[in-house]
Amino acid sequence: MPLDLKDTLVIGISATALFDLTEADKLFKEEYKKNPDDAIEKYRKYMLKNEDKPLEEGIGFPLVKALLGLNKYQKENEAPLVEVVVMSRNSPETGIRVLNSIRNIGLNITRSAFTAGESSADYLEAFDVDLFLTTNEEDAQKVIDNRVCAAAVLSIPPEYKCEIPEDQVRIAFDGDAVLFDETSELVYKQDGIKAFHENENNSQDIPMNEGPFAGFLKKLAKLQERLPMRVEFSPIRIAIVTARNSPADLRVIKTLRHWGVYVDEAFFLGGVEKSKILKSFKAHIFFDDQDVHLKTSSLVVPSGKVLYPSYSPLNLHNKSLERNI
Repeated sequence: MPLDLKDTLVIGISATALFDLTEADKLFKEEYKKNPDDAIEKYRKYMLKNEDKPLEEGIGFPLVKALLGLNKYQKENEAPLVEVVVMSRNSPETGIRVLNSIRNIGLNITRSAFTAGESSADYLEAFDVDLFLTTNEEDAQKVIDNRVCAAAVLSIPPEYKCEIPEDQVRIAFDGDAVLFDETSELVYKQDGIKAFHENENNSQDIPMNEGPFAGFLKKLAKLQERLPMRVEFSPIRIAIVTARNSPADLRVIKTLRHWGVYVDEAFFLGGVEKSKILKSFKAHIFFDDQDVHLKTSSLVVPSGKVLYPSYSPLNLHNKSLERNI
């Protein structure tokens, strides 16, 4: 019988997000500029020559390791709590270095996809992926536009290394256009902060619509239900870190209650710098949609950019601002 993963959190991660492949990518890009026909062969020779040399950890490695650690709570004859699939644009041959590195470190990752230059985003649905982490913005955009699953673009590793408590997974989310849809954000962008506060206060008992990461958050909630301890003592610790403040705060809490999701911590900052909170929370990862917040958060915790759908009014708004600068 096929494996049933409906109660399993499935993470798809690109090889470049799991491991540091900077040197190999740099080689390929430099050679491609000189001669595209030779670039693939030189890259192939480089990867084959170094296939027994272990790769260093990438920006998404700590999160993956912590999530896989939750499988120690898996009960006999039940599906795993967490599955990780490595998605790579390498060919199977040049991907041997990635597979060797997984084995050398002892990560319990048994599934992979090597697509030899083609987008791995096309195969996420086949693997039942709930969250896709990648360094390729084109792949992430494709996933977001097709509403396959949650997706984020990881960039640079943080300068500061968080000392995260053992046996915990710490994940932080922005609110609007990440967990929730962009409706409220558009009110703010188009009509200003006063109109936004009035709208949220008047609508505090009306749950917000789901955003691109709502499904992932709900899957985390399902995962918590499978753990043997009360949710308050769960090793999965979730935080909402949002620029919202009173009177726009109650709608967030009531929406999460409506979804049946337990969140450990919520920070309604109203302009306070997010990076200070995230450094204290010690997140394995933080998801946000705005560069202004990611620029500073990425210095202290691994951060993932949540892209707007190509057809989103927020994309049109941002392009209009760029033309006026």
